[in-house]
Amino acid sequence: MNLLVLIIVTLAIIVFFILILYKTFIDRIVREKDLQNRAEIQHQKELALENTKAQEEERKRIAIAVHDDIGNRLNILSLWLNNLDIEDDSASEVISNQISELIDNTRSISHSLYPVNLEKLGLILYIEELITNLSARINISMHLSRYIKKDMFVEVQIYRIIQEFTTNVIKHSGAEKIEIAIKEFDNFTAIVISDNGKGFDYEKVKKGMGIKNIESRIKSMDAEFKWKSVPNKGSRLIFKINKNNE
Repeated sequence: MNLLVLIIVTLAIIVFFILILYKTFIDRIVREKDLQNRAEIQHQKELALENTKAQEEERKRIAIAVHDDIGNRLNILSLWLNNLDIEDDSASEVISNQISELIDNTRSISHSLYPVNLEKLGLILYIEELITNLSARINISMHLSRYIKKDMFVEVQIYRIIQEFTTNVIKHSGAEKIEIAIKEFDNFTAIVISDNGKGFDYEKVKKGMGIKNIESRIKSMDAEFKWKSVPNKGSRLIFKINKNNE
């Protein structure tokens, strides 16, 4: 009887240790898999960031070429035309108007590709310029207590997000008002953009280019974000940029 008990106890101890070893083995596999997944996610983030930066650099190169080269050539052509002695005033006026329109379109294309003067003017002045340009179409305002300058890549993304949001609102929401708020905290910068339009169902529009562009730019800064939208009560985008990512 004692021998049987001893055998049972011994087997129980062996089974217990086997279970412990098995659990340890499984836990190690899970940890290694988790580390691999995290490394892969981080790698994908780094690739996405590099891709976004490369795209921005190419946009910048083309925008500067359009703004500086083609724009300047059109300005010279306009001055040259004004100094010509053309007998047909109506033809001169048509040509002059066409050149002026080309100059405006060139600036618009350059601006849509890359905010060429952002580095020179600074983000806040550039947003204020955008507000001025849009104010004839919608009531738009910015609330700002203070602002700490950030890396140029981050500032370009912030500007592009605001630009994309306001464009989408004007095109689709039927809003009368847009508000932009920028607030600095100890560990992060919070930016809130909201409108009083018809709102949207996020699940239905999340695959649209406007939303995807905005979210792609937010993710390129490794920032947190949240959409809030209620039908007929407007929409709101909140995103937070950590100080170590600025």
